[in-house]
Amino acid sequence: MTERLTRQFDFLNEADRLKAVDRANVLIDGTRAENVAEHSWHLALYALVLADFAPPGVNTDRAIAMLLLHDLVEIDTGDHPIHLDHDLPAVALAEDAAAARIFGLLPEDQASTLLALWREFEAAETPDARFAKCLDHAQPILQVLRNPAPPADHLDVVRDNLATGRAARFRQEWPEFHTLASALLNGESTSGSDRNLLACIDFLAEADKLKSVLRATTLCDGSRCENSGEHSWHLALYALALADHAKQAVDVARVIRMLLLHDLVEIDVGDVPIHSANGLAHGSADTQAKELAAAERIFGLLPNALERDLKSFWQEFEAAETPDAVFAKSLDRVQPVMANLMSGGGTWVTYRVTVEQLESRVGAKVARGAPGIWHWVRAQTAIYFEGAAQLGQ
Repeated sequence: MTERLTRQFDFLNEADRLKAVDRANVLIDGTRAENVAEHSWHLALYALVLADFAPPGVNTDRAIAMLLLHDLVEIDTGDHPIHLDHDLPAVALAEDAAAARIFGLLPEDQASTLLALWREFEAAETPDARFAKCLDHAQPILQVLRNPAPPADHLDVVRDNLATGRAARFRQEWPEFHTLASALLNGESTSGSDRNLLACIDFLAEADKLKSVLRATTLCDGSRCENSGEHSWHLALYALALADHAKQAVDVARVIRMLLLHDLVEIDVGDVPIHSANGLAHGSADTQAKELAAAERIFGLLPNALERDLKSFWQEFEAAETPDAVFAKSLDRVQPVMANLMSGGGTWVTYRVTVEQLESRVGAKVARGAPGIWHWVRAQTAIYFEGAAQLGQ
């Protein structure tokens, strides 16, 4: 079990590097380039929210898993914007080699399963993969069209894409999307668009703001603070990799859905670090009231039935009473521990965290849903706590 966890965390720590790979697209507010990790989170959220627009027979949860994994190869190869010329056969070879290396960090059984899922996405021959690819081609268009002041060259790329590029096929395959995107591009009224689709797009555009909510936790390399969008992606990846260590049997697809949604309320409330001077506010009645109001507003952007369904996942996560939610909470606590380990102490040093605080604030929550994970992770933290009751002494 020790070797298995070592390999799983080697993979998860390597995946953290995706947060430093920038794309040609920018955030909807235009403030900076979108990175590939937060793009992958947003796409998985697209699949969850737009499931009703998938063709019959599509397994949405498999599509979500593909989208969580699909761009991991860009850790090695970087992004390849569609408006630039590329040696596509060479890119395909490089990406396949990157996939073999990165997924090969995992235990053999998981490496085989996830590599096969990545290759299925790349081949785009199954209904699940085609739906995932469809979303991967739609999201960058909406990143531009929902920007209040999109760059002219980005609009040109969208125009060409919808007219003759890879999105032109949406005329036949997803006419509702093509009609909506064309109306937004041309500054026309969207009143004739599918109202449920428009509501979902409004929600997804609002969700983009989570990429600008900064957390106290840094990336594994310590270069900057992590944001809540890429954190949510990383947690969903944690669920894929670590589900076999849950204390009770869990439905990993439900755990992933919770983790994709769990921090959306931070768009309104912000992050409250558990180790900060304001750490007592974490989980307080005041914070819970603010988060509930945020959930009502943000999920309220969705069509009624979808609002109820997705808000119920958030509420289940918050209550932490079901096995799925307990395990999701455990992952939410353990991921920052790994970031601190990799970055030389991170927030433990910043907030002078004691070993007792680590055990009470983090360890108890992790052990509740995944005792084996906490036993392994706690042993890794010894270097920071041995010989001193408090970091920095």
